Amino acid sequence: MARIAVGGFQHETNTFAPSKATYADFAAASAWPGLTRGEGLFEAVAGINIGIAGFVEAAAAAGHDLLPLSWSQATPSAQVTEDAFERIVGQMAEDLAAMDSLDGLYLDLHGAMVADHIDDGEGEMLRRFRDVVGPDLPIVVSLDLHANVTPQMVALSDCLEIYRTYPHVDMAATGKRAAAQLDALIAGRGGRFKAYRQLPFMIPLSSGCTYEGPAKEIYREVKLLAQEPGVTGISFACGFCPADFPDAGASLVAYGETQSAADAAAENLYAAAAERESAFALEVLSPVEAVREAKRIAAHADKPVILADAQDNPGGGGNADTTGLLRALLSEQAEGAVIGNLFDPKAAEAAHAAGEGAAVALSLGGHSGIPGDAPLDAEFRVLRIGDGRLTGTGPFYKGAHMQLGRTALLELNGVRIAVASSKVQLADQAMLHHLGVEPAAEKILAVKSTVHFRADFQPIAETVLVVVAPGPVILDNRELPFRRLRPGLRIMPMGPAFGTEGGSAAS
Repeated sequence: MARIAVGGFQHETNTFAPSKATYADFAAASAWPGLTRGEGLFEAVAGINIGIAGFVEAAAAAGHDLLPLSWSQATPSAQVTEDAFERIVGQMAEDLAAMDSLDGLYLDLHGAMVADHIDDGEGEMLRRFRDVVGPDLPIVVSLDLHANVTPQMVALSDCLEIYRTYPHVDMAATGKRAAAQLDALIAGRGGRFKAYRQLPFMIPLSSGCTYEGPAKEIYREVKLLAQEPGVTGISFACGFCPADFPDAGASLVAYGETQSAADAAAENLYAAAAERESAFALEVLSPVEAVREAKRIAAHADKPVILADAQDNPGGGGNADTTGLLRALLSEQAEGAVIGNLFDPKAAEAAHAAGEGAAVALSLGGHSGIPGDAPLDAEFRVLRIGDGRLTGTGPFYKGAHMQLGRTALLELNGVRIAVASSKVQLADQAMLHHLGVEPAAEKILAVKSTVHFRADFQPIAETVLVVVAPGPVILDNRELPFRRLRPGLRIMPMGPAFGTEGGSAAS
């Protein structure tokens, strides 16, 4: 039996997004539990598809004594405030320092956190925790597939285990792999030799879907290389592009019983990714093009056409309140279409006050100041209201006890709009069931999500179309005003390098 400290602090930071993550955002429950410290932590995360839940299940089954720190997350946004970072990391470091005779530390992190005062949130966390536990205690970390892995993160941990799926249906499974890695390190069997590589090009967010294309092939290679003699672990991160700091972008890390084993695995994976660079090209449609194509396909299909409102994804830092795709559905007379979730607490409150069946005048959405976007002023009919309490049933949000605040299903000219009081991407059919909508029976569904929706919606879809309506989760990195990337990094596959003509100018 080993004594293992367990905790997590997660945020995916879009440095171009309109809103920051405050301490209150981490404290509040939404799709995932709110900040939970000490007693009650393991109960709060049990059964949910997140890394810490998988780790606790596996480590407890192995008979280890698990000591809770805290776990928290906030919806992706702009930087984590200095107050939130210092309070939460301070709490974790304080609790860690009070634990005696530890054999290991497990952390459930994201890997793309930027705070107001710190570029490398996870690297700084690891530095502070390493100062507490010393240089020799094994530290294993699970990370999101969109981690911007930094040299400091690699140097200060003993193993980074990264999700292998996007949509992230293997978050809990990654936690279980992390448990096996920590168990081996504690027992003296793990490989402590490391190899780390950063790719020379960025991978657009929507191009990293592992259901198809180059990402699917790369993660197949990850699984094969993990079985090579002498290799004890290997992970690939697609990176999170809308983060303006030098270590943003795709990377990989390998571990081995010898340095040569780790280096060989890293070089093979690097080559596999490099030769597929052109295959990561971006394929998107404008809102009007997408709606017209959806109507054409839906006229002869038995299953819904899914429109991904990818640039207003709250899972990537958007506020989920832009109206560009909604306006296209209306202008193209896509009657019967459903779009959600649109984040507008005031509209949800007004719908509840008016009641089901009532007409209510609203200035809906468009409150984030996104260029090219504005509120939609109209009189809507309230079809359904809800309390926002539901449990995720799909592969991504499975088991999550969601608290979306007051919700409503509105209708305007035959288009239905699902409104919520919490920013959560529409990645689970349960969110629509909650408002009386049966997704499989619809012709056109528009979702504010980039890829995670595919886990639950792609199996029922005729096809998926990716839409570029106004929003802060920019898919074409050439549109982002980068100033601080590392020189030479290609901001799109086969595209211009940072600091050269066609790329963002270096500061």
